Amino acid sequence: MVRPALEQVWDWLGEIPDPEIPVISLTDLGIIRDVAWDDDTLVVTVTPTYSGCPATSVINFEIEKKLRDEGIGQMRLERQLTPPWTTDWIRPQAREALKAYGIAPPVDGTAADGVLAGRISRLSGQSNLAVECPRCGSTRTEKVSQFGSTPCKAAYRCTDCLEPFDYFKCI
Repeated sequence: MVRPALEQVWDWLGEIPDPEIPVISLTDLGIIRDVAWDDDTLVVTVTPTYSGCPATSVINFEIEKKLRDEGIGQMRLERQLTPPWTTDWIRPQAREALKAYGIAPPVDGTAADGVLAGRISRLSGQSNLAVECPRCGSTRTEKVSQFGSTPCKAAYRCTDCLEPFDYFKCI
């Protein structure tokens, strides 16, 4: 078998949708950290959104399935937890896709590696985060619950259009 170029492998991986948010790919989400050849073995390094992500096994299965379907016989998936994944790794086109899908993307600068004082303020509830409604664009929104349809989302409501929506939490 002729080894495909790494660019080709990245393209294949970019076709795999996130199992919880199918409008973005695993590469758009930024959880595939590296792809490399180790002799005849393709090594794919994956950083889950958080260590307890329930979709991790499905993600790994889909990666293996896609690569086997493309003719990769020998592969190894490696889990990398350091540095931890952050919402800053979400590509700009994925943020737009989230919004079009009805999920408010993370507010810029609020990821785990953002400014410490601002993060402490937000986590302690001393700061109101201006989350934009993905339906009408208003920032007059309120958190309904810290937990949304999946562990990585919070439930919000727009006080202008009154529509509920998920907010992709900053991790």
